[in-house]
Amino acid sequence: MKTPISGTLLFHLHAEMCKTLSNHKRLEILSLFRDTELNVSEIVRKMLIPKANVSQHLSMMRKAGILETRRDGLNIYYRISNPKVMKAYDLICEVLVEHHQKVNTIMSGAKGERNQHAI
Repeated sequence: MKTPISGTLLFHLHAEMCKTLSNHKRLEILSLFRDTELNVSEIVRKMLIPKANVSQHLSMMRKAGILETRRDGLNIYYRISNPKVMKAYDLICEVLVEHHQKVNTIMSGAKGERNQHAI
């Protein structure tokens, strides 16, 4: 991938974005934005967490470039800033599911071997 950003700066920016997404509530919020935009009240209703917490998470995600906003009267609507953010989210979820399945298969095999040795 060619990029006008130097390697060191790119690594720093990547780490900052990953740090922002390292909170499970922010990942849950991100998942709500799959094909829509939402305002703070809608997120509060869906997640059942205080408005102040939602606002803080959204602010951090916006500063990291993950979300962007649109004002409509008194409401501010948030949405994913780039569809590639959801692609990255989905890829990581796929890796986690595959890893979980692999670990379960290994653990099941190990249990089976122990049971055979016990016979």
